[in-house]
Amino acid sequence: MKGIRVHRHGGPDVLAYEDVEVGAPGPGEVRVRNHAIGVNFVDVYFRTGEYAPPRLPFTPGNEGAGEVVEVGAGVTDFAPGDRVAYVETLGSYAEERIVPAHFLVHLPAAIDFETGAAMMLKGLTAQYLLRRTFGVEAGHTVLVHAAAGGVGLIVTQWAKHLGARVIATVGSPEKAELVRRNGADHVIEYSTENFVERVKEITNGEGAHVVYDGIGKATFPASLDALRPLGTFVSFGSASGPIEPFDITLLAKKGSLFATWPILFTHLARREDVLAMSEDLFRVVSSGAVKIAVHGRVPLSQVAEAHRRLEARKSTGATVLLP
Repeated sequence: MKGIRVHRHGGPDVLAYEDVEVGAPGPGEVRVRNHAIGVNFVDVYFRTGEYAPPRLPFTPGNEGAGEVVEVGAGVTDFAPGDRVAYVETLGSYAEERIVPAHFLVHLPAAIDFETGAAMMLKGLTAQYLLRRTFGVEAGHTVLVHAAAGGVGLIVTQWAKHLGARVIATVGSPEKAELVRRNGADHVIEYSTENFVERVKEITNGEGAHVVYDGIGKATFPASLDALRPLGTFVSFGSASGPIEPFDITLLAKKGSLFATWPILFTHLARREDVLAMSEDLFRVVSSGAVKIAVHGRVPLSQVAEAHRRLEARKSTGATVLLP
């Protein structure tokens, strides 16, 4: 089988397209033939070594969709030929791979492989951000940074579906138009506007109930200033670099704020949560309330180009690799 291997940390050029061994699934495992593979910014962190992967070399990638080829001992929920999708298991950048059954779910017939591959990590991230980290309800004001990105577009649509007022930040007029089409009530362009001032203007000085921030260093601590007293700052990524350590009393000074950095792996620790969260995601996508925008389709062998576009913030929506 062909796959991508990283033998040393570095830029996109370290993503080597080569022959890989897959092997047979062990107990509790499933061998899956990928039809589409999701690309996420977390893949960049693993490639560069910012997030520590298993020992080198390794195969990157954390989500995909395809069909079951073979099941290991003790696996009763899946059979060869089943349409499936998976998440949070390193090693998806390959034609076939072994997946722990814990992180595998049946893909509804109404959802195609490309959509399935593009929605698992980003969609389940949106699910826990909106439904478990801060329960968004009608009447809430939500600030979504990088709203034209893969997670941002899903959060924007889903928050609007839940009845929230959505304020979205973007980096260009083209991205501004995209998020408006996806339900944002107000759009702020970083390059021409101060997002804190605009949020206060939009909310008559009150601020947002919650900020979803996947950018990190470039938007902190300003994101705290965009919140109302007792508001919640949710950090879930560091596209511009990590947030530097800060004195926790800053939260008190800025309005007795709450701050958290949740990760998907914790939310998926129990099998019942993998199923429940996936069902919630599939429900809003199948209903049409949330559309998964696949704007980039790249051959697996050309994954380096997909990473370059992602790091240059030239991509919107989701990108999938096609084996």
